[in-house]
Amino acid sequence: MEVHVSRAVPRFRRPLTVLAGAALLAPLALTGTPPAAAADRYSVTALEFTVRAGDRSCTVDADLYRPAGVDAGHPAPAVLATNGFGGSKSDGSTDVIGRAFAERGYVGLVYSGLGFGKSGCLITLDDPAIDGEAASALVDFLAGTRAADDGTEADFVTSDAPGDPVVGMIGGSYGGAIQLATASADRRVDALVPLITWNDLAYSLAPNATGAARGVSSGTPGVFKWQWTNGFYLMGEGQPLLVPGLDPSRFGTLGCLHFAPRACDTIRLLNSGRYPAAATQEMLTYARSVSPASYLSGVTAPTLLVQGQADSLFNLNEATATYRALKSQGTTTKMIWQAWGHSGGQAPGELDLSTGDLESSYVGRRILDWFGRYLRHDENTATGPEFAYYRDWESGYGTAASVPATSRTMYLSGDGSLVDSRAEVAPGSRRYTNRLLPTSHSESSLAGLIGLSDPAPYDTKGTYLGWTSAPLDEPVDVVGAPKATLKVVSPQTERVQNSGDAADKLVLFAKVYDVAPDGTRTLVNRLVAPVRVPDVTRPFTVELPGVVHRYEAGHRLQFVIAGSDTAYFGNRGLKPVTVVSAPQDTGVLELPVVR
Repeated sequence: MEVHVSRAVPRFRRPLTVLAGAALLAPLALTGTPPAAAADRYSVTALEFTVRAGDRSCTVDADLYRPAGVDAGHPAPAVLATNGFGGSKSDGSTDVIGRAFAERGYVGLVYSGLGFGKSGCLITLDDPAIDGEAASALVDFLAGTRAADDGTEADFVTSDAPGDPVVGMIGGSYGGAIQLATASADRRVDALVPLITWNDLAYSLAPNATGAARGVSSGTPGVFKWQWTNGFYLMGEGQPLLVPGLDPSRFGTLGCLHFAPRACDTIRLLNSGRYPAAATQEMLTYARSVSPASYLSGVTAPTLLVQGQADSLFNLNEATATYRALKSQGTTTKMIWQAWGHSGGQAPGELDLSTGDLESSYVGRRILDWFGRYLRHDENTATGPEFAYYRDWESGYGTAASVPATSRTMYLSGDGSLVDSRAEVAPGSRRYTNRLLPTSHSESSLAGLIGLSDPAPYDTKGTYLGWTSAPLDEPVDVVGAPKATLKVVSPQTERVQNSGDAADKLVLFAKVYDVAPDGTRTLVNRLVAPVRVPDVTRPFTVELPGVVHRYEAGHRLQFVIAGSDTAYFGNRGLKPVTVVSAPQDTGVLELPVVR
């Protein structure tokens, strides 16, 4: 089917925070010159591809966007994109990528990811050996070395060499991870712009903010993020079964209709609240096998990472882990921390994907330059600083040569104060006890995520400890992930923590508030660090989620340890915790402060 159109640039949908029953939209970004007028024309051709994906064949439903005047004698670079979780090629977000790129002179190929829309096979969470292999077959099409099922060929894409098209990828969340999976399996991909995506799904769905062996990955299973995880499960399983032309390979077994069995096994284990060693190790192994953390060594395409500061699903630490891994192996990589993510955060003047106007925003211009340099091969196009971050206290983005390291150290005193030197620490101990139901609330709840009333963050007396600084003499700008080194005492945990079930280990939650002069507490972007302590007899270091925040003069910092949080599973049984403060190597809070 071919449709000729003539229209101005479409409006883009604003990034949404969603749960079951709605698509997790893949954010868009455009490149090339902006559309000149309604005279711009392009054709749209619906195509199907039967591709090999792992041990089976899958039908991929796609749309090809071809600018007028682009042919074998006048080729153009291509952009390949797929949907966010729960979406499709025509979800009002993904399809606009093809239109927008075609209006800017690029060949666009957008498709429904495996298990979504009318594409076949089960959802395998962007597995490079399955989803990556399927996307690689579409790169073959753009290279002119294979045809669509109806015989359509693409002999009009710019090439680097025979069989090697000039092709970039862009998209967000689920549509961001697929770029890294594809590039790891196919070195022909020339440029990537993954937005708000993950590094390690084991961390994303059951984060442990301590004991990281590499990046964000910990050897001890984390704390189950039940709201987000079950929301995705319901989104996947809630897809329609009776759709004309739907590939029957989309259907699995009863109780796991749309997901690959190992994905369902992972969700069931997390929901069980019990993590026996063998099953837990299998779960961690699977979650990481479908995560960039395990295959970034194969990614050589220049990569511009864009991550959202307001994101309790895939926080800034995940992008930082990917950034550092790519940089360490010599892959050309730069990173931007924008305001919005899965948890909202759209700010005036920030990239607004609903308008299609990239030229007026910092992130938009950076994306334009990235594709101009690596798809149009414009050697004169600069791609900007290594690291940039949105700041709401000053116009323009802050920039740096790398992610700031911790540079200000504070100490947890026995009297509940947060002080600037060891000499000020008052010896003493304080204790809290968790309850069987959650007594702290940090992240937006299910109600808040779907637009209903959501309470502000809170902590219940007796179930948390807080350490508060004196009023600040001058503003303190924190950019990055704070770290806390702690030692706790919990005899109840100590007796059971080596049971062989990770669920018996101590769970706690760390966070840093901004306390205004009137006592109002603000939890920046409502982010919290869930911790499953590997061994309560030993000190441990917590890496909190990265933030970009100015603590104004007169405000105070408050570091909090809580026994529970509503968005996560908590302790099994009551586990009282004592924190002892004295001049030693623990009780330390380190902040990445920029001057």
